[in-house]
Amino acid sequence: MEYEAVRAADPAVADALEAEVDRQRTGLQLIASENHVSRAVLEAQSSVLTNKYAEGYPGKRYYGGCKYADIVEQLAIDRAKELWGAEHVNVQPHSGTQANQGVYYAMLEPGDRILSLDLTHGGHLSHGHPANFAGQLYEVEHYSVDADTGRLDYDTLATQAATFEPDVIVSGYSAYPRVVDWNAVQDIAEDVDAYHVADIAHITGLVATGAHPSPVGVADFITGSTHKTIRAGRGGIIMCNEEHADAIDRAVFPGGQGGPLLHNIAGKAVGFAEALEPAFETHIEQVIANARAMAAELDARGLEVVSGGTDTHLVLVDLRPSHPELTGGEAAEALEEAGITLNANTVPGESRSALDPSGIRIGTPAITTRGFDTATAKELATLIVEVIDDPLATESVAERVQELCADHPLYE
Repeated sequence: MEYEAVRAADPAVADALEAEVDRQRTGLQLIASENHVSRAVLEAQSSVLTNKYAEGYPGKRYYGGCKYADIVEQLAIDRAKELWGAEHVNVQPHSGTQANQGVYYAMLEPGDRILSLDLTHGGHLSHGHPANFAGQLYEVEHYSVDADTGRLDYDTLATQAATFEPDVIVSGYSAYPRVVDWNAVQDIAEDVDAYHVADIAHITGLVATGAHPSPVGVADFITGSTHKTIRAGRGGIIMCNEEHADAIDRAVFPGGQGGPLLHNIAGKAVGFAEALEPAFETHIEQVIANARAMAAELDARGLEVVSGGTDTHLVLVDLRPSHPELTGGEAAEALEEAGITLNANTVPGESRSALDPSGIRIGTPAITTRGFDTATAKELATLIVEVIDDPLATESVAERVQELCADHPLYE
């Protein structure tokens, strides 16, 4: 990839951009929230729409000259409706967190109650962590997964909801590898007169293809990211029925954001078009197959896979049973030296700091985009174990990683 204009204007940034391209080409990205978008999405996101202000919505802008901006945003909206079957879609949130913010702002008052999964059990900062705005503006209580099984216990959640009486229950998670029963959560929310927000940031692609059950038509609000498994332009999205459409749109603009990032919305539109093609369903099937292959191999080689496996794109590993002295941060650092990038992650029953927790999280979207099948995914799992078992294996593993990258080129 060439950055000639950037190099002429700013060599330091050009050097960093070229180095990042090289890092992605010559390493394997296993961060579950990352992916490699197509060249078409990259072009759309770097388009001249970055120059355009278009506060408002298609056909109702506060600026002139929005004819083509309207076309692009409406395409993104229409394609999202087709992908997920939603009545109303707002594609302007800058991220999944801003999507959640939009729903909270639309439906809650400061001090209202949110019931959400604990961050250390697979939740997300924007679901009410004290360091996040949601934890500072609202009264938040967290539920947990079963520490022994690593799975949600909906009966326990129902009991907790009845006691806490939340205004919103949040489902959808950042480190939960199993299918979510949206109907069960919706029933619990209705029993306590709460709204149900399903955050599908990680599984947008899985839901779009039917590889995971959809909360659309079940939950009151659906939020998500558009750059993870759906592999579109970077940003967020909110879906709801027409009853709440105006409230959501006002909460996003002017409530929480100004001008939309139209170049990112163009990337969303292009990525959504790609996801509507039959090949994308096959791709998502492979994403899940690769995750399951890795989980099975990691388990067979002695690592503790949380919940015993995965139904999604991610695998969560608790290092304590097999490597009690090794932290997730230490494992991630050693693996990055070998060219394998993933992240340290908290696990159910976490006994260490969230800054250096006991687990690692592995995701397969990016390697699947590069063309990995179950055989190569399984081999990658063996390489991960080699490094975790023996730091001296880093050099030999790095050599094999380079061969795998050469066999599965990126942006060539």
